[in-house]
Amino acid sequence: MASTLKINTLTGVTTAGSIAVTGEGNSTTTNLQQGLAKCWANIDGTSTAHIDDSFNTSGITDNGTGDYSIAISNDMSSTDYAPTASTDQFTVMIDAGNTKTAGVCRLDVENSSGSNTDDAEVNLVVHGDLA
Repeated sequence: MASTLKINTLTGVTTAGSIAVTGEGNSTTTNLQQGLAKCWANIDGTSTAHIDDSFNTSGITDNGTGDYSIAISNDMSSTDYAPTASTDQFTVMIDAGNTKTAGVCRLDVENSSGSNTDDAEVNLVVHGDLA
């Protein structure tokens, strides 16, 4: 018999913002909130750079060829978050030569020669703690 759980809010019993999920093998647990992406963006960096789709982002600044700053709507709690970025064909450097902030993640997209280049498919995912 299949069951369906419909719910709008999950709240931990011991700590409201902390829910443990038992992992495979029933021997370890994972904190649900720690495993969720806190921000993501799908960016078209060609012509006038823009965000095609996103979560918890408020905009993009095109700093020049292949150099983008993505503003995080609800800031991270510190600069110790873990961003991951990719493109369909180039290398992405995160905050290369720039000061990382809790509210902005900067990306440099580079071709095989190490020169910045625009790309139509740039992706960013941020994990960490929200402020």
